[in-house]
Amino acid sequence: MDFTVSRTFSSLYIILDIAWLLVFIVTLLYFKKRVAVIVGLLAGILYFLVDYGIFYQLLVTREVTGADPFLFLLWLSMSYGFTNFAWIWLLLDRDGHGVEWSLLPILGWITIGQLNSSFGAGFTEISISRGTGAYHGIMALILCLGYLYLIIQNLRGKEKVNILWLLAIGIGVQFAWEAALLLSGIRPPLWQPLVVNSLIETNLGMPLIYLIHRYVAKRLSV
Repeated sequence: MDFTVSRTFSSLYIILDIAWLLVFIVTLLYFKKRVAVIVGLLAGILYFLVDYGIFYQLLVTREVTGADPFLFLLWLSMSYGFTNFAWIWLLLDRDGHGVEWSLLPILGWITIGQLNSSFGAGFTEISISRGTGAYHGIMALILCLGYLYLIIQNLRGKEKVNILWLLAIGIGVQFAWEAALLLSGIRPPLWQPLVVNSLIETNLGMPLIYLIHRYVAKRLSV
């Protein structure tokens, strides 16, 4: 399925998002969630390599209007890359505060989006879009292979992975992001980004990040 994913917002959104992102990072450091911060920063770099290097430069599926593409995509990748994967890491920690860690990004996204809608009229408007047909098939293949590995390990008795929990995290994190954009009027009212992106995009990395988290947790407990 090929469809266009787009967003339109003011530069005020970027200012507010950077401020909130700093609050999020300081909160994580205060509560000694240093590994989540490191994972989030690494994920942001990975997002940038994919979004700018592959989507924008190689596949030419990403378009940016109203801002410098390099700097804009660097902010965008670090913002959502950090938030999504730091949040995922915190949920995998299962420290009993999953609700609190989940409310931080959700409340941030909704508040920033609504402030942008209310007060962003005097700021520069930025529009971005990307097609999905060139890469969603590869993403679906990666997702399939990752979960297939966990399924086989469970069936062989080699693992005791709660696959439903991983699916809930992988789908839920992306869904929260997409829903916040939709409710704020930043995304156009289409069902495909909300449903298809939530099923595939962040979720494709869940088997791998679960294995990485398990390895790191064991090493840190030694």
